[in-house]
Amino acid sequence: MPARVLFVCTGNICRSPAAHAVLEAALRTGGLAAVAVDSCGLGSWHVGELADPRARAEGARRGLQLTHLARQLAPQDFEGDVLIIALDRTHLQALRSKAPPGFPMDRIVLYRSFDPASPPGTDVDDPYYDGDSAFVAMFDTLLAGVPGLLRTLRSRSG
Repeated sequence: MPARVLFVCTGNICRSPAAHAVLEAALRTGGLAAVAVDSCGLGSWHVGELADPRARAEGARRGLQLTHLARQLAPQDFEGDVLIIALDRTHLQALRSKAPPGFPMDRIVLYRSFDPASPPGTDVDDPYYDGDSAFVAMFDTLLAGVPGLLRTLRSRSG
């Protein structure tokens, strides 16, 4: 099992902190609390900020607290036993290009690949420029991937 899971989106204020909170809750209830969860963004625009208020509100409605402060991807994020999860295809491409030589590319994956009902290569849509309903849809999408992600984490432990 990977020691860490890192979610990556654009600015680390919507999708990746939401995925971070969703997985932490699932790990606690699924008996996998030993896995460390983190999130970051590719850009530095929001470093030090809490998640978008709409993401925090929808998370709270679902019993989740989004307390993570945004940070930018750093070289050390590729160190150790980490599974890096991109929230969309542009993040996936950027992460693969930023990975150091020798980093196993199978440890950089697209979030929706954990949802068997999702067509291959599907993104978690960015809700930032849309209304509250986009944040509801984002959390629904994230929750749909949790069972598959937990299965993957368990299978990587063997």
